[in-house]
Amino acid sequence: MAEKTYAGPIKSVRVDALVVLKICKHASSAHPQTVTGQLLGMDVDGELQITNSFPFPTVDTPAQDDKHDKENASSGNVAPRSKVNAYYQQEMVRCLRDMNVDASSAGWYQSASLGNFLNASFIENQYHYQSQHNERTVALVHDTARSTAGALSLRAFRLTPAFMAAQKEGKFTIESLQKHNLTYKDMLVELPLTIYNSHLLTSLLHQLDSPTPAPLNALSLSQPMPLAPNFDALDLSIDQYLEKNCDLLLESIETHYSEVNNQQYYQRQLAREQTKIAGWQAKRKSENALRASAKQPLLPEDEWQRLFKLPQEPSRLETLLNSRQIEQYSKQIDGFTASVSAKMFAVNQGLPRTEL
Repeated sequence: MAEKTYAGPIKSVRVDALVVLKICKHASSAHPQTVTGQLLGMDVDGELQITNSFPFPTVDTPAQDDKHDKENASSGNVAPRSKVNAYYQQEMVRCLRDMNVDASSAGWYQSASLGNFLNASFIENQYHYQSQHNERTVALVHDTARSTAGALSLRAFRLTPAFMAAQKEGKFTIESLQKHNLTYKDMLVELPLTIYNSHLLTSLLHQLDSPTPAPLNALSLSQPMPLAPNFDALDLSIDQYLEKNCDLLLESIETHYSEVNNQQYYQRQLAREQTKIAGWQAKRKSENALRASAKQPLLPEDEWQRLFKLPQEPSRLETLLNSRQIEQYSKQIDGFTASVSAKMFAVNQGLPRTEL
């Protein structure tokens, strides 16, 4: 009997611990430059199991004056959809297949800094994978800056079917967004991710000898005891990552206002042209009425399409991406301010009150 294949949506992602180490090493070695790589694995009953990965070769980017242009250029040059990386990927997959290693494409990974990865290049790369390589692929995003703070940041994303349909049409106008019922929250879906160790590695970890504790008389009295008071938690300095996130949030808000101004300018231009067209049509109708009374041939009333040119509506894709990026920064700031706000309230309650 033929094996039944699972055709439902991907519910979760399981990443091998060795793959996580490879991604972290590749991203940290090139930080702050954006790096990408290929993910290999298979889909088992709705769970995408990633068992191997390899990095894509980096390409030197020319110097850019603008910060955002530099980031976009770097992301574009190392994009997995480039011809150089496509050929490199084919050769690597062929070699891995000869070695009897998992060679099925499971997606790609990308490094980021403080969650700054939502751009047009990221969307185009993931659309390239879901439309041409394999629909059941994901994009892993490793935040190098947040991982250096002590907590691993690794997230899995996929494009939603509604966004895939809009991207296939290539139009992100207001009419297209209403047609697909698409908002900035419906662009990406984040999948739950778990890190998995093989049984052999788990057995090795359990068999490793624990370090022998030092004898009691060898302990130095100058070392703090486990229950000694720790005043590090009372440090009132604001986290540097919080300040950086606030700066990035302000930049995204400025970009949002620029997009709003562009949309308002388009609306004014469209209203101005529509007013001219309405005036021309009214004038032509009056001329045709006079010609009809004089039994003369009527003039065509659709010449306005040749005489007037309506302005082209700007794409709303950048607005969607920027709105999702603002939401990303807001969530990160909310997480960073949890401990800082508690300290500030504690200090505020302890300050002496001056009565007027």
